[in-house]
This record gives sequence, structure tokens and C-alpha cells, in this order.
Amino acid sequence: MALSQSTQLGLATGLFGVLSFLLAVLAEINKPPYGTPIQGQDVVVCRFPRDPSVALGALAAACSAALGALAVFFPYGGRHIPREVLFAHTPLYVFFHVAVGVTVAGAGTTVLATASEAMLHARNVHREPGHACPTAETGVLGGAAFLNLDAMLFWIVCLMLVCNVREDYFDDGHGGDGGAGDGIEEK
Repeated sequence: MALSQSTQLGLATGLFGVLSFLLAVLAEINKPPYGTPIQGQDVVVCRFPRDPSVALGALAAACSAALGALAVFFPYGGRHIPREVLFAHTPLYVFFHVAVGVTVAGAGTTVLATASEAMLHARNVHREPGHACPTAETGVLGGAAFLNLDAMLFWIVCLMLVCNVREDYFDDGHGGDGGAGDGIEEK
């Protein structure tokens, strides 16, 4: 028995949300607490151990990208629903905007934490003789991981609401013959 398109996109959204969560948590766990300061002439060079936190953080940000938004507007079975009809359903309108906000916050926090960690690795020469070579703030990638997981859950709720709107729209006779969709008549 084959899965429907809505189920496939829902599972893909869930998979990428969980993957984003796991990658960000792994990046947080594997991040070293500090680097090794090497004294030079009037400078301190920070040498950080090789760690995958920058790469894992970048992958987590990529996985949290808006697959859910694609699934909301995807024409299942070639049957399109006008955007106005989707957003006329108030719960979908609210959950969609919350999902977009949480997705942007999660991806932004993941990118911010990853970029700050990458900058510490790239700009590792400091002019202060007592510099201790700390890494970026601890816990930011973990917080971003939970934001990405929350975003995935909001997208799943949006997909369930889209299924309800689609069912109502096509049951009311607006769906046409399954082609590109006829839209809703203006009154």
C-alpha cells in the first residue's frame, strides 16, 4: 500500500525537523569548551581542536529550511487550492504564520551560533596577552535545535489543517475535475 502525497510530505517534514534537531544537538555536544592558547610575541594564537560543530550546525540550518511551507502549497494529485481559500481558514492562517516565525527564529539562531563559532576558528589571533581562547556561547545551538523541532511540529499541524481545508474545498464542489483547479467564484 502506497502512502499518499500528503503523508509523504508530512513524513519528510518530520524527518528533516528531527534531523535538524539531532544535528544541532550533536554540534552542541561536540563543541569544545575552549581552545589552546599559544603565546607568541605580543599576541595569543588560539588553536581549537578539530570538531564538527560548524559543519553540523550548517547542516542543521539547511535541514530546518521550509519543507513545511512547500508542503502547504503543494498541489496534491494535481488539484490546486487557491491561496485565498487556504488563508481564509483562520486556524491555518494563525498556525502558518507561527510556523514561519518559529522556522525563521530556529534557522536564524542556528546560523548565528554556527557563524560565531566559525569566526572564532577563523580569527584566532588576539592581541591581549591573557586571552583564554573561549568558544562561542554554550547552549545556543541546543536552543536552536529545540526551535527547529518546534517549527517542525507547527508545520505538521499546518499540514493537518491543510488536509481539512482541502477536504472541505473539494467536497463543496469547487475542485473541478481534478485539473489545475477552478478557484472560487466571486459573488
